[in-house]
Amino acid sequence: MGKPGRIECQYIQASKTVIMDEKDAYFRKFCYDVEMAYAFKERKMDNNDILIRLRYALDIKDTDLVEIFRLGGIEMTKEEVFDLFRKPKYDSDEETESDIDEAEDTEAAVKCSNFMLESFLNGFIIFKRGIRETAADSSEKPALAIRNNKSVNNVLLKKLKIALALSSEDMLEILALAGVVITKGELSAVFRKEGHKNYKECGDRYARNFLKGLAIRYRK
Repeated sequence: MGKPGRIECQYIQASKTVIMDEKDAYFRKFCYDVEMAYAFKERKMDNNDILIRLRYALDIKDTDLVEIFRLGGIEMTKEEVFDLFRKPKYDSDEETESDIDEAEDTEAAVKCSNFMLESFLNGFIIFKRGIRETAADSSEKPALAIRNNKSVNNVLLKKLKIALALSSEDMLEILALAGVVITKGELSAVFRKEGHKNYKECGDRYARNFLKGLAIRYRK
């Protein structure tokens, strides 16, 4: 009986190679994670990038952007809203997917905070679904769901699911349109409450590709 196969896992930056038996499932997963981390190594997507990609994907009109912010509790002029989308290499009047990708390497004129992003998403839910009766009768503002930068993408997907009335199957199909295939269980982990034992942080790769999938689906 021959010797078990070997796996070679190379760290690209450190130029370090480690070899272990392929039967070591933990090590196989470790190699896979390292490989994926470098294969999909991209610039961190900030809140301005999310707004730009979302606006493009759903073809949101300029006047509607102002209204969505207002519904979310933030009064802004059209010029102030435009500053959130103003980036070098990005022209909102003649935007393309490649322009948006290139714009991620630049800074916006005005940074979009977590509070502003979540307010926009809350406003987008109202814009698409209307005000719930319980919310209309209450003067209290909803508690913010984005606790830190790590939870931004999770909240983004949750609120888009509500705003667009998407089922889990719809969301899996949208990800698949962008070339990303995950299980229903993996998706549900993203929707878990932060701190739950099965909670999974949603990385930029999945959020970015979900927005790309939305563009494919809604800009046909």
